[in-house]
Amino acid sequence: MNTKKILKLAESEINTKYGKFQEYLYGDGHNNFIAITMGHVSGSENVLCRVHSTCIYGHYFNNIDCDCQSQLDNAQKLIQAEGRGIIILLDQEGKGNGHLAIMKSKVYKDLGYPQSKAYEAAGFRSDARDYAGAAFIIKDLKIDSIVMITDNVNKIKTLTELDVKVIDIKTAQI
Repeated sequence: MNTKKILKLAESEINTKYGKFQEYLYGDGHNNFIAITMGHVSGSENVLCRVHSTCIYGHYFNNIDCDCQSQLDNAQKLIQAEGRGIIILLDQEGKGNGHLAIMKSKVYKDLGYPQSKAYEAAGFRSDARDYAGAAFIIKDLKIDSIVMITDNVNKIKTLTELDVKVIDIKTAQI
């Protein structure tokens, strides 16, 4: 992904059941990236941060095999309690493979494969996500360092490689 082409397109306030957030819409001509922030994050250190991928099953269909929605809710609860934080939503359904990968891998998931192995068995990458957009947003909003809300060490490794300063980790699970 060429982050030099990412532009901030719009900004507005959004009211959620967890309080008021500032919403930012970014785009690169192909993908949109959405960030919501609570409190003062610019120039701040140790900002709670959840980088979250879209999930049709979890966010729209309330699939019981998916914990995406509960992880997103937990991130908003943690940010609300802290009074400050950021959630970045990336359009990366199926670990970046798309919804087709989820549907095609379901047969392997039902056989007991972990999701990443189910993707591979169905002919997709175990994880095709790209975090360059998230790194761009963190830098654009001038966040000095973050505390990641995640259970994915690869996300931390990738963001660190993209020059994002990750200070600590909080679990995404409730």
